[in-house]
Amino acid sequence: MKPIGTHNYFVYILTNKNKTVLYVGVTNDIERRLAEHQGNDFANRCSFNWKYNCFYLVYFERYEYIESAIDCEKQLKGWKREKKEELIGSFNPGWKFLNEEIF
Repeated sequence: MKPIGTHNYFVYILTNKNKTVLYVGVTNDIERRLAEHQGNDFANRCSFNWKYNCFYLVYFERYEYIESAIDCEKQLKGWKREKKEELIGSFNPGWKFLNEEIF
């Protein structure tokens, strides 16, 4: 997934099974990060994702530079839910869970 000479950073949005909660994050390894969100260690069981069962990927965007990814993450975190829903809908109209497509 990573061409030679480039970097991959991802901004992503997770939701729960009922699609009632949204979580925005940034990572340099989306496969590893999704696995971490679903992990069962103590630190993870105390996390937002574990508390609200936010394990389902519905949106992601790739960046070459970490600064750009962090700027996007901050911007998305500042958005109201309605605007996040519009973004997800434009990328993934059926809000299909994309976890299997990443692995």
